[in-house]
Order: sequence, then C-alpha cells, then structure tokens
Amino acid sequence: MLEIRHLQSLIALAETGNLTRAGQRLHLSQSALSHQIRAMEETYGVELFERKTSPLRWTRAGERLLVLAYDTSRIIAEAERDLARLEQGVAGSLRIAVECHSCFDWLMPAMDNLRDGWPDVEMDIVSGFHADPAGLLDENRADLVIVSSARRRKGIEHHPLFEYDMPALLALDHPLLRKGHLTARDFERETLITYPIPDNRMDLFRHVLDPANIQPKERRTTELTVAILQLVKSRRGIAALPRWAVQPYLERGYVAERPIGPHGLRASLYAATTRETSQQAYMREFLETVRRTAAKQFTGIRLL
Repeated sequence: MLEIRHLQSLIALAETGNLTRAGQRLHLSQSALSHQIRAMEETYGVELFERKTSPLRWTRAGERLLVLAYDTSRIIAEAERDLARLEQGVAGSLRIAVECHSCFDWLMPAMDNLRDGWPDVEMDIVSGFHADPAGLLDENRADLVIVSSARRRKGIEHHPLFEYDMPALLALDHPLLRKGHLTARDFERETLITYPIPDNRMDLFRHVLDPANIQPKERRTTELTVAILQLVKSRRGIAALPRWAVQPYLERGYVAERPIGPHGLRASLYAATTRETSQQAYMREFLETVRRTAAKQFTGIRLL
C-alpha cells in the first residue's frame, strides 16, 4: 500500500509540524493530506500521531514509518545521485553570489549537506556588493545567485526557493508597539536601519514605502544583523528584517516585532542560474537542499 508519495507526506509533516504547512509544501490541500494519512492508518489499523497536539507527537507506529520514510528518501537520493554521476561526471563548480546579508544562516548548512554527496564539486562564495548580481552569471563569475525578485533576463532561469515574513523590529518600549501593525506612514517619523544596499532591492521600499511615496525621517546602515538589532534595542531606530534572520532574538525578547501592513509583509527568495547550469544534477540537488534546509530550520517559511 505504501507509495513514495506517502513517505514524502510523512517527512513533510514531521518537518513542518502540522497538516496545513505540510500540505503547502506538498502542494496539497489540508483535506487531501488528511485523507492520505487516514488511509494509511486504516490500512495498518494504527494511529500515526496524536491529534490536536502542538508540537505534533508521533505514536510508536508513526515513528516507525517515519524512520522508513527518511531511510527510503536517502536511498533514492543516493541512487539518483549515482545515476547522475554516470551521465554527467562527479566534478563541477558552484560559485554562489548572495544578494541578502542574512542568508548565511541557511546557505552554509545547505552547502555542507551538498559536500557530503558531491565532494568533488568545488564550492565558493562570491563576496562583495554587486550592483547587478545576475550579471555575474553572464560574465561567468558565478554559477548561482540568490536574489529577492525574479526579473526576466535572457538565458537566465529563476528557481523559486521560499517565502517568509518580514516584520518591523522595535525596541521593547517603543510607542509603536501600541499598534497592531505598522503602516507606511509610521516609517515617515522614524530612523530606518538597513543593510547598505540600494532601496530598489529592499522589499520594504518596493512593496510598502515607494507605493505610498514615503521616505523615513532618517537613514542608518550597517552590514551586520546583530548591529542592526543592537541599534533597534537602544532606540536608535527601527528595522525590517526576515523573521528567520532574527528568530532567536525575538524568542528571548531582545527586541519586539509588529507586522507591516494588516496582513504582514511577505517576501520571497529565488536562485538564479543559467539554463545550462540548471541542468547539472548537483545544482538541482543543491536547490532542493536549500529549500529543505530553510523549511526545516525556521518557522514561517513557505516553500514556493
């Protein structure tokens, strides 16, 4: 009765923690995923996890099938990797240019994971600020670029990675915490602390401030996430950063957060490659590793 899709559902459920997020990862409705889980339970006459628990708690039967799911997934991945090596060889290069300053939290673990399966692929980070990150692909100075928007460009393919929340960050005693969410107008009276990148490459400006024709009262920049948080905590200004980049600081109450807009500001990341490079087996595996690593490591991530 068991099929690969059933095992993939169990892995998604384990890594996301509930049916809704697991269904989003698998591109299934919650009801369709529930039906699939219930069919497995009826076939074997056992429950796989305890209902209405948070975090989700697996039964002994569920844990056994989850072990099978991970073992099977690993064996399939190894076989597919071996077949790709037979066809394409084992060596290659993966030079990665990163547009966002806070991406290393999930990028480095993904690179480490790829090294285990592709030890002969030479990996490197293309450092420094780049006015035209995708241009590095045209110039053969990078093999993959992490970008925040998928602008169409000849010969370039954009691979959706994930969507995430970008809240406003404020000091614990900031008056704006009295509001349920911030609007563009709230930034007009504040000092905005950002990374030193152009406004047109920041989601806060592209989706919130520029459409409202609003500029912050003052600007301050720094390259370090921890420096931004320290400035926010000391009431030197406010910021807007990916929640996954500041999650530990929010959890221990170092700074506070508020949604930007009534429904919150959601941003996306993409990987840009050339069409030729995207056909490499190690590149396809790396893109999936990035997605899986981010979804497993951080809350609020929605795979695209």
